[in-house]
Amino acid sequence: MVYISSWQEYQEAAEALYEKSPNTTRYCVKWRQSKDGTGKLVLKITDDTTCLKFKTHSSVFLNRFDALNLALMQKMQNRRPTQASIATTAAAQIPASASPQIPAAAAAESASTGPIPSGPAGGGVKKKKPKKKK
Repeated sequence: MVYISSWQEYQEAAEALYEKSPNTTRYCVKWRQSKDGTGKLVLKITDDTTCLKFKTHSSVFLNRFDALNLALMQKMQNRRPTQASIATTAAAQIPASASPQIPAAAAAESASTGPIPSGPAGGGVKKKKPKKKK
């Protein structure tokens, strides 16, 4: 068990290890919060013969960690990203000022589809009742 120091090497080796033996590969994530407010992230992937580990204290690697998790999850589900999901992620990366405006007919159609749920189930915040005056 040797820690790999480079993220790019770890990501490539982890994906290759999973592709080599998907039925026996295990992936473990550990997060330790220290008393001084910093944390340590340890990633481990093994197939009982090869063990790869990566350790970091930096929060810069969190986005890369999310991308690795997504790639491994897609491989574990035996799915390829669909064209629709690729288009939505590409559209999400375009700034709002650069995206085309929605035509008025489409906006009216989406507004007339029905009521939008509100409250905790709809993702909104429930309003507090005002206090009664004495």
